[in-house]
Amino acid sequence: MRNIEIVKVSSGDFQDVAELIKSLLIELEPSAIEEIENTNLNVIAKDLLTNSKIWAFLAKKDTVNMGVVTLHECAAIYAGGVFGEISELYVKPEFRSLQVGELLLSSAIEYGKSRGWKRLEVGSPPTNESPRTFKFYEKQGFQCTGSRLRFLIQP
Repeated sequence: MRNIEIVKVSSGDFQDVAELIKSLLIELEPSAIEEIENTNLNVIAKDLLTNSKIWAFLAKKDTVNMGVVTLHECAAIYAGGVFGEISELYVKPEFRSLQVGELLLSSAIEYGKSRGWKRLEVGSPPTNESPRTFKFYEKQGFQCTGSRLRFLIQP
């Protein structure tokens, strides 16, 4: 699709990023909409972007935000040092299948190269729950290395 621009966001773009991430969260967990609505994603996005805890790229056409990818840096011995991880990748439903996701991933990979990352990882839903998402990443050259578990640390 023509005229899609991928832009690296600044902390001033926090509202655009937060809006897209909110849509992602609602799509992933519609039963948690009340909790999502009560979370101040604007404050979180502004803090993380301002303090370079995450980096983000927006896909835009004219003034319309089509999608977003957010990245952060990790380190592990198995990875040979520092590497990147995709925190969130979201494309609005009406723009899917227009290569917006591919463009966002390409920008993420190029950014990783500029930071010296040797790998880029992403958590994906199980194949049986979201086969389209899994196939998307595989088509882009990602290889399955297992799943993740989480533990929520209570204050």
